[in-house]
Amino acid sequence: MPKRIPSLSGYGLAWSTRQRTLVIAAGLAVLLALAAAVALLTGRTTASDSQTAEPSAGSHSSTTSSASAPASAGAAPVAKPPQLADPVAFAKAAASMLWSYDTRTTSRDQQIAGMRAWLTTETQYADWSSISAQVPDPVLWSRMADQNQYATATITEGHYPSAFKEALADDPSAITEAYIYAVTVTGKQQIVWKKGGAGAEDRSLTLAVQCRPNANCSLVAIAPSVAP
Repeated sequence: MPKRIPSLSGYGLAWSTRQRTLVIAAGLAVLLALAAAVALLTGRTTASDSQTAEPSAGSHSSTTSSASAPASAGAAPVAKPPQLADPVAFAKAAASMLWSYDTRTTSRDQQIAGMRAWLTTETQYADWSSISAQVPDPVLWSRMADQNQYATATITEGHYPSAFKEALADDPSAITEAYIYAVTVTGKQQIVWKKGGAGAEDRSLTLAVQCRPNANCSLVAIAPSVAP
């Protein structure tokens, strides 16, 4: 049985913390209480590592929905961002997207483009580097494609981390500046490769999602570590 190539979702998560620093828009003094929690949950790259986010199609549509996020995603091209206004439901969908891929049908460039569509268009908050880091480099992606590797995801649960809830309770109005929520999601990733190779791994990550009133949620960042 061929050896499994490293999975997509685990790639790039162990970045050095010195490469990240919390950057909230200048003058947002009302976010100071919330920032203490967000600093633990959302990593922002330094200016030399940051990239300008491209607008995502329909990421801030006026359509809202409280429907639950899909529990799993099939091995197919990157899922499109759902029209959801609930932070936890959107974070579940985003985690499912991040843990699902199919090198048989999707190129690395297509994978990155599909992921970028989930990103907030508000570039002062977007940490694209933390998201794109989930994608292996071209050589590793090619090796995965040689093995016909693909993965699907099943979401177990999602919740607001305790630090985020405490900071929000201390200053409920702080969220109204950027409407960025921290959500921790857990689940399982099933990985398959050629000649009958298969495996499953438990997954957990903390995401920052933006859900402004009367707009669909969008992805802001992936934290460098999981917040309980």
